[in-house]
Amino acid sequence: MPRLSEVIAALDALWPPSRAEQWDAVGTVCGDPDAEVTRVLFAVDPVQEIADEAVKLGADLIITHHPLYLRGTTTVEAGTFKGRVVHTLIKNDIALHVAHTNADTADPGVSDALAGALDLRITGPLVPDPTDPEGRRGLGRICELDHPETLREFAARAAAWLPPTAQGIRVAGDPDMPVRRIAVSGGSGDSLFEQVRAAGVDVFLTADLRHHPVSEARETSRPLALVDAAHWATEWPWCEQAAAQLDAVSERHGWGLRTHVSHKVTDPWTAHAPSVTPPSISGAPN
Repeated sequence: MPRLSEVIAALDALWPPSRAEQWDAVGTVCGDPDAEVTRVLFAVDPVQEIADEAVKLGADLIITHHPLYLRGTTTVEAGTFKGRVVHTLIKNDIALHVAHTNADTADPGVSDALAGALDLRITGPLVPDPTDPEGRRGLGRICELDHPETLREFAARAAAWLPPTAQGIRVAGDPDMPVRRIAVSGGSGDSLFEQVRAAGVDVFLTADLRHHPVSEARETSRPLALVDAAHWATEWPWCEQAAAQLDAVSERHGWGLRTHVSHKVTDPWTAHAPSVTPPSISGAPN
């Protein structure tokens, strides 16, 4: 069985920490470099529910997309929810490793997995990494459908093929407009509207879209059609892709690792109530 340090070296080769954004917090959060690793759990969020799942599973290592301490901390006291996660992991000899923005821009990366989940054909990155001579790495992906479909049909595709969440799928644009060329970006993507518009796509699928950026994007002379999914749902497909990548490494080295992907929905939203139009808005008398 490999030591944790050997597995981490393989993970860093897949998602080099040097390619993470400067503000990010990637890499190994806790774990003994000399400890043996036999079972690995992949998840989006390093929350208590995932730590408890790893304990029950007998995992030696959790690999998450989101950092545990993105903005740093001065305590891991068990009375805090993040401190409790740390205590659970250390007490049960479970390591935690994070691949965040270094996995977003990788080849393959988070948006490749998102495009694959939607059965889209990738033509290239949305924001190419200038250090990649092959032009394959970068943030987001530009994709195409084999046959055009309406925006309504594309949104239904996303609702059917991405993991279900309370939010579901939101759409901005004419539901009957035809779409074929698509940009996707896993996670929060409303900072990419300028690049999406320059790419000349028909629709942009991402997550965490906010009122003002969307309103401005819709009011321009070339309004963007937008599909907004839950943040967790757009990044969960990466867990399956990443597990397959580690499986390939394990097979190549003869490690015999057993990889698992958590299916626990850690999206923070838990319910959705459809809107009911108040009489004062519908035009009925007050």
